[in-house]
Amino acid sequence: MLFADEVVCVSTETLAKKTVVLGITGSIAAVRTIELAHELIRRGATVQGVMTEGAQRIIHPDAVECATGNPVITRWTGRVPWVEYCADGGSGDLLLIAPCTAATIGKIAHGIPDTLVSIFAATAIGSGMPVVIAPAMCMDMYSSIVRANIEILLENGVTIVGPVIEEGKAKIAGSDDIVRWVERTLSGSALDGRRVIITGGATAEPIDPVRMITSRASGKMGTELAFEAFRRGADVTLVHRGHTGFTGIQEIYVETAEDMIDAVINELEKGYDILLSAAAISDYTLDPSRDKIESGAQLTLNLRPTEKLLEAVRSTYPEITVVGFKLETASGDTLIKRAKEAMTRYGLDMVVANTVKSMGREDGEVWIIDNDHGIDHVSGAKSVIASEIFDRISGLPEQER
Repeated sequence: MLFADEVVCVSTETLAKKTVVLGITGSIAAVRTIELAHELIRRGATVQGVMTEGAQRIIHPDAVECATGNPVITRWTGRVPWVEYCADGGSGDLLLIAPCTAATIGKIAHGIPDTLVSIFAATAIGSGMPVVIAPAMCMDMYSSIVRANIEILLENGVTIVGPVIEEGKAKIAGSDDIVRWVERTLSGSALDGRRVIITGGATAEPIDPVRMITSRASGKMGTELAFEAFRRGADVTLVHRGHTGFTGIQEIYVETAEDMIDAVINELEKGYDILLSAAAISDYTLDPSRDKIESGAQLTLNLRPTEKLLEAVRSTYPEITVVGFKLETASGDTLIKRAKEAMTRYGLDMVVANTVKSMGREDGEVWIIDNDHGIDHVSGAKSVIASEIFDRISGLPEQER
């Protein structure tokens, strides 16, 4: 067999050995902090809760202690916990304030440390500790004054997540989105300043206004690749037929193979460093009927081959790093052989080989191949596979074509 170095992965802890200080203020969105704490802990973080008096009127400190496994800081003491956790050399790695009210945003922006959370923030900003804030308030309060205060925080290096504007409210961002920003802030920024474009999911070729030809590809791999690139500090664009709703990445919606190829080629004109072509782009297309085709009769479709995205990219942008994906029904040596042939044919820097067994699932099994590191076999959740792929990308040599 050709499988050289085997890496079998089950889970990943992106926040392992990190201590996140979770500041909770008096918004009704404080009820969401239990879920948020759980998500941080699932990724390996230690979570230390800090609550204002207003927050304690909405959610009991015992609930936060139960969620985090640590006693919650709820009052001023001679221990000066803001120094213990947020001063230079403190035990905290990041201060996350979620939810953060308009009042707390104003206090932090203008240096008024008269609540537990605002004094933690003042100390963290002063020491250079990373600070992430997720605002939440009613829409009328999310005024030009509050937004001006947010600008002050941004100028001082604070990361702002959201809010989500809907139902007449400036709602706290989703827990997954907040956690991604925390991961990005603490990741070490391996891809900081790099622009990454990713294709994902299936395209669809219309037969008529109702029917289409598509594949079983779910787009999960492309989405996880986009999230992983974001975590590592990249400027990310995801071209697909889906919608993640995550504001940290740019999404371009496409339908057909032609749409996807045009979108990628046009986007590459803006300057990118890496392309990961994970989409199941249609190999065939047809001229669709303008009207719905009547059912009941035998139907013959005249299919013609579509253009190949990787050929178009290589001919137009020969210097970009390109990672291709090779999907086959065959496995073993045949799969590896065909993946290597694709790498040679399209001039790929790396190829990820997999079989149809991984399609539409949350987990998968792949073989990562490049010319310098041989073959790695990786299995597990697609988020884990995405992490392994970017680990390998970081090891690719800088080269001129």
